[in-house]
Formats: sequence, C-alpha cells, structure tokens
Amino acid sequence: MITRFAPSPTGPLHLGHAYSALLAHDMARACGGTFLLRIEDIDSTRSRPEWEQQIYDDLQWLGITWDAEPIRQSDRLPSYKSALKELWHRQLLYPCTCNRKDILAALDAPQEGVEPDYGPDGLIYPGTCRDKTNRNTAYPDGSVIRLDMAKAIAAIGQDQLHFLETGEPVDHKAQFITTPASDITSTIGDIILSRKDFPGSYHLSVVLDDAAQGITDVIRGADLFEATQIHVALQALLDLPTPRYHHHHLIRDDNGKRLAKRDDARAISKYRAEGATPEDIRRMVGL
Repeated sequence: MITRFAPSPTGPLHLGHAYSALLAHDMARACGGTFLLRIEDIDSTRSRPEWEQQIYDDLQWLGITWDAEPIRQSDRLPSYKSALKELWHRQLLYPCTCNRKDILAALDAPQEGVEPDYGPDGLIYPGTCRDKTNRNTAYPDGSVIRLDMAKAIAAIGQDQLHFLETGEPVDHKAQFITTPASDITSTIGDIILSRKDFPGSYHLSVVLDDAAQGITDVIRGADLFEATQIHVALQALLDLPTPRYHHHHLIRDDNGKRLAKRDDARAISKYRAEGATPEDIRRMVGL
C-alpha cells in the first residue's frame, strides 16, 4: 500500500486536513506500507513558501512522517506539458476562449430561466469552441485547453469505466463504482486540462502525479468522490493504472459547514498555540 497526502500551500492546515493526513498515514503504517507527501502548488498566485513550511511543521507535530522527499507540482511541468501535447497530437484537445459569462449565456440561450446543468467539474461546458480550431496545428501554448470528452471516450473504447471504492460513500463496503462511458460525456462535458497561467489542471496533474508516485490507495474527502470518474477516464486515456479510492467524510463546523482554509479558527497551528496535543487533535476528528 502506498498512500499520500497532497495539500496546497495556500493557507493554514485545518482539522479537515489533519483528519485526511492522519487517516492516510495510519492506513499505510497499519499494513507496513508507504506514506508520501506531495505539495500541490498548482495555484501559483496563492501558493506561499511560508505556508509550505507550516505544512511540514504541522504534520511533523502531529507525528506524521513521510518516506520520501516531497514532490511539488511546480517541479513537474514537463510531465504535464508532455501529456497535453500527446493528447493534442491525438486530436483530443482544443483551445477555448470562453469565460464564465460566455458559458452561462450559451447555456441560458435555449431555455431562458432554466437552471444550467452542473457536473463534478462545475458548469457543463456547451462546446462553443469545440469546432473552431484546426487541430492539425502546433500545440497552442498559453491557451485554455479543453478535453473533447466525446472523442476521448471513443478513444478509450470501453462501454464502462470503473474504480474500486473502499470508503464511506459506499458504507465502508469495498465495491466497484461503475459509470457507463456515454454518461461521462453528458454529465461532465469538456473539462479544462490546462490554463493560461499553468500548463495543467487539478484533474490532469493529480492523475499524473499519483501514477508517478506509484500511489495504490488514494485517501481523500468525499467532496471529490464524483470527480473520480474524471480521473478514471484520464487514466484510461493515458494508459495509467487506476488506484483504489477511499473517500472519507468531511470534518465540519458546528453549523454543519465543511471547513475551508479561511476558517482559521480551526487551524492546526491555532490549536498548537493554545496548548493542544496531537492526541487532542486525533480525538477532535474522531481518531
């Protein structure tokens, strides 16, 4: 078993991060496996060295150790670019110039007043730019790039995509989650795989990084459960292994709202400063 914790250095770690990191660490240690750390600094405008250092400090204070030097997404740009160019040459990508306002206008046009459809990646893109570009040209650096999902599913050539889920969305009973390949086109749409300011996206980078680190078991929050079908599709498209997935419940505040980076009141560093112990944190998150 090889698990990982992949925080973003864009703010302080909170109790939700502590739960996910401890769970992934404990699961690996319980069976003599490996626990790895990855710094997901894909958001270059908000990532800060001081937040990265605090991640290390907080995890070490919690008693979490990792078995290899942490990797950073900012050091893996060549890998993302290589995958994008491969998919471009297979004519599965296209540049997009639409902003959110354009997308909403296009979605609202056929039936004004009807709520637009959302998928695990947000608004389902209507395909406005899909046929505007000659895909036989060179890869367009510095552009927003979308995946032509219909062509991608055709290229995968499978009627169904599936992954093994061992976590709470399926009541702790390990089972295969199966999605008809045709549903992915209609319920997800043409996702963004690269942005102007970063040659990659969360979906592309997490799939490539998990494969590069040899991750066998992805332990993460239930908020990413629906997005897993995107990752499984990309793994099939890029001929990468599909890990087992364990999606756990989210740690919430007293009002039932999931914690966020801006919720400093639940920051691990704040509890540390107030004299809490690592055992106290474990009790707070139910471990």
